[in-house]
Amino acid sequence: MKKKYFLNAHIIDPLNSINEIGGLIINENGKIEAIGKKVNKDNIPGKEKFINLKGKHIFPGLVDLRVFVGEPGYEYKENFRTLSNAALSGGVTSVVTMPNTDPIIDNISMVDFLKRRGRDKSKINIYPTASLTKNLEGNNMTEFGLLQNKGIIGFTDGIKTIQNTRLMSRIMKSAHDLNSLIIQHAEDHELAKKGMVNDGIISTKLGLQGIPDIAEKIIIERDLTLLEEYKCRYHISQISSSKSSETIYQKKQNLDFSCGVSINNLSLNENDIGDFKTFLKLSPPLRTEEDRLALVEALNNKTIDVIVSDHKPEDEESKRLTFAQAATGSSGVETLLSLSLELFHNESVKLETLIEALTSNPAKILKINKGNLTIGNNADFCIVDIFEPWVVKKNNLFSKSKNTSIENKKLQGKVLNTYINGVELFKL
Repeated sequence: MKKKYFLNAHIIDPLNSINEIGGLIINENGKIEAIGKKVNKDNIPGKEKFINLKGKHIFPGLVDLRVFVGEPGYEYKENFRTLSNAALSGGVTSVVTMPNTDPIIDNISMVDFLKRRGRDKSKINIYPTASLTKNLEGNNMTEFGLLQNKGIIGFTDGIKTIQNTRLMSRIMKSAHDLNSLIIQHAEDHELAKKGMVNDGIISTKLGLQGIPDIAEKIIIERDLTLLEEYKCRYHISQISSSKSSETIYQKKQNLDFSCGVSINNLSLNENDIGDFKTFLKLSPPLRTEEDRLALVEALNNKTIDVIVSDHKPEDEESKRLTFAQAATGSSGVETLLSLSLELFHNESVKLETLIEALTSNPAKILKINKGNLTIGNNADFCIVDIFEPWVVKKNNLFSKSKNTSIENKKLQGKVLNTYINGVELFKL
């Protein structure tokens, strides 16, 4: 590999407090050799060719903390190859995959299979999670120690929540002893049972069973009370309401834990569902505009640490049904950055805050050396024109499933190139 020189870029790397016009040098081994304003035409070899980015942005490769992949069992929805292509087109170089596959990722033989398949077919960095409980049944813990030794990055029941308080206390105690990361999808089963949208005026108007925001808050309060006793690595996968953000803000004054939000809940509200748009049937559901604004404020004041795509591909047959019968979830890994940039363009959130929530913050939670442009690290990064306008068309998406929640939405900001280990793997 030859050295690569990128000049006249606007580089943003929150971990290293870089927000400046400068350059980036990638060495023969795909590592970052130099970065920043000191890298310019005057201090690189005269005979070397360089890429003039003319003010385009360089961001660290995004780290998406919540992605569902179809392998094994649901390859018709998504596989590692199609997920990689979708992620790279959105500047995402590392993903955390959920264990809700078939079979479920809850034993070491499945982890070995997953790692082999990911290595053979994936172009991006795959960080798999295993389930908190065997077969996602919420009854018996999985073997945290054995799974962790095999390379599992964290433990979650994905779209399910640990309802049993006694079991959750055991999980947290084991996580403390083994330094394991627990990722909880916060939703009380009884309060959310048969619910499809936010409980309120819209659910009444549409005649659909609602999910109250207190269903989320109750689980968060329970878990954070347990966390006071069993201090472990604990992450709330995604929140959706102002009540939850208020609770988390207060608890963060005395407790060490982290919290995420789906880009869907940051950018859309329940009114977007319109007349039964099943592609907007999500979990947690879209809530009120007041809730959305509260989440934006929580991102600004660091109550929320990370933004996730909650990429959950579903085939059209699962979505082209009545709202009650339609599958829950939307694809979103390739629109994650562009949709996040909407918050910058409408002056809701600073650009550096957004990039931090998409890169270095999730990497810190996972304790991986990704999401930054530190000298000596693998050169995982993306080049972005943050002003490039485009329209989301499902047929132009790389994901195998086309169930995007923002079909026909006009966005501003497009990934032009994505590199992993200094190798260009996506070019617009």
